[in-house]
Amino acid sequence: MQGPDPQPVLTPITAAAIFLVLTVDAGAEDAIRELLADLSGLKRSVGFRVPEAELTCIAGVGALLWDRLFERRPAGLHPFPQVTGARHVAVSTAGDLLFHIRAHRFDMCFELAQLLTARLEGIGRVVDEVHGFKSFDERDLLGFVDGTENPEGSTAQASVLIGEEDPLFAGGSYVIVQKYLHDLAAWNALATEQQEAAIGRRKLNDVELPDDQKPANSHVALNTIIDDDGRQRQIVRANMPFGSVGSGEFGTYFIGYARDPDVTEQMLRNMFIGDPPGNHDRVLDFSTAVTGNLFFVPSAAFLDDPAEAMRAAEESAAEPGRAAQSDGSLGIGGLRPLT
Repeated sequence: MQGPDPQPVLTPITAAAIFLVLTVDAGAEDAIRELLADLSGLKRSVGFRVPEAELTCIAGVGALLWDRLFERRPAGLHPFPQVTGARHVAVSTAGDLLFHIRAHRFDMCFELAQLLTARLEGIGRVVDEVHGFKSFDERDLLGFVDGTENPEGSTAQASVLIGEEDPLFAGGSYVIVQKYLHDLAAWNALATEQQEAAIGRRKLNDVELPDDQKPANSHVALNTIIDDDGRQRQIVRANMPFGSVGSGEFGTYFIGYARDPDVTEQMLRNMFIGDPPGNHDRVLDFSTAVTGNLFFVPSAAFLDDPAEAMRAAEESAAEPGRAAQSDGSLGIGGLRPLT
């Protein structure tokens, strides 16, 4: 049986994006549920006028707000854990809601962002707003192509979308976001060969360095996660550069979607603590994470009508042939305590 339709997490990179992270006041839960249900309509009201701009909007909900909105929690949802290494820290910052808005035209993103924040006036506030742009051939401001190893097709779906392991939330996904600021003066002082050693790829043609030439502390080496069966565990990145020339702010907005947040969290542990410990990601000597959040991205059907989506999922999980736990429960793991 086909699962519920996901939100557009597998949309290709567009020319523009806005990333909004917001906190929500206590007592605003009903208004937030209404806004999430209206999200698809708000997106259509803007996107229908210029369909070729391919406007999309993905909504994610943090663990603490999720517990205020809904009775059951997705199995992998928890507050973003700070990762502290000997030299660098992946900070954990405030955030209840994420809106990932993207299109081929920035004005479309901006108008939808205006509509969303207007609905939140007086009940929530934007704590981080980033305007991303496509840079040449998908390059970040460090000069390297970003997202080369994103899985494609059915592999991407399997890497990102929840299935029978958490049936009440099938079609959903987890997303981790971090805002990185780059010290471009220090980075650009490196020779190209030193930059390539830090990334693990050639700068011009984007070809990955051979294993015998790739340093163990390169970004590519530390972000390759292999499970006990020898299979690579992957995520889908939708990173975008951002910046302000006047203030000298240059950065990359990391946004990674995954079926299991532990995959992304393992990458961060490798980067910040090191694998082995002390062997931290060389890129972090030039890039500082100033935000960090984990959100759950429910299916499109759940956003539109959570109660109906949960009822349908419970009926599907109870169909003959589906295994149940010995205590008679569905084995959904949806009542995780706060961490």
